[in-house]
Amino acid sequence: MNDLYNSFQKFFEIVIADTTELLEKVYGIRYQVLCVEKRLPGFDADQCPDMLETDDYDHHSSHALLKYRPTGAYIGTVRLILEDSSEPDKLLPVELYGHSDPELCDIKSLPRKQTAEISRFVVVSQFDRRKGEERRKGERRKALSSASINKIVSHERRGTDRRSALNIALVLMAGVVRMSKKYGIRNWLSVMDPALNRLLSYDGLEFNPIGPPVNYHGMRRPYFVKVEEVLTRMYTQHHDAWEVVTDCGKYDPFISSDEKVLN
Repeated sequence: MNDLYNSFQKFFEIVIADTTELLEKVYGIRYQVLCVEKRLPGFDADQCPDMLETDDYDHHSSHALLKYRPTGAYIGTVRLILEDSSEPDKLLPVELYGHSDPELCDIKSLPRKQTAEISRFVVVSQFDRRKGEERRKGERRKALSSASINKIVSHERRGTDRRSALNIALVLMAGVVRMSKKYGIRNWLSVMDPALNRLLSYDGLEFNPIGPPVNYHGMRRPYFVKVEEVLTRMYTQHHDAWEVVTDCGKYDPFISSDEKVLN
């Protein structure tokens, strides 16, 4: 186990929101980030009188919470939109708003039960301040929901000259991997800010663009990737980050038990 994984275990815990109480935590965080802090356009607090941000995808989604161990507070959440068993032909947000190119990814041909969309990727404001992150000249990173992720724990990665850190984007993706293993998800879709995809790419988590930027809660772009492609790339090229998102292989369905033992 590496320093990145040890930092993850020290500071964070992934909690699957599978009770009414935990789901209220999920929707409350989303209300705070999206409706009160207004980190993305298109969300209105007046539409959420109960101070819970929800939509009609939540009832067929799996939700994860991110707990900050030093305080016990829930600081972020992410959901995985699954197939709606009561309406199998229901379109995902990426299909409705993403303007994806069938030549790059024919979403309709993907097996629905094995395909899910990553959505509502948010963290509360006090954890949304990155320190010391290198930025490309003239590039402005936006709110966490679209890409601005705070780096919490600094460390030096061996074998590289780039100083890196455990970032909340990576930690939230650990929640996505856990949910994907549970539901047998093999394909990920998303509509995200390209800056978030670049940030994810630092740890081998980059998605493939499948269409042009669109104005959907700000300028975002549709993406697709096979889960096996991501986890295999991380295992071979970013093993420390792979240990974080898979809990040292526990949630990687594509790696053999012998390989887990060897590592």
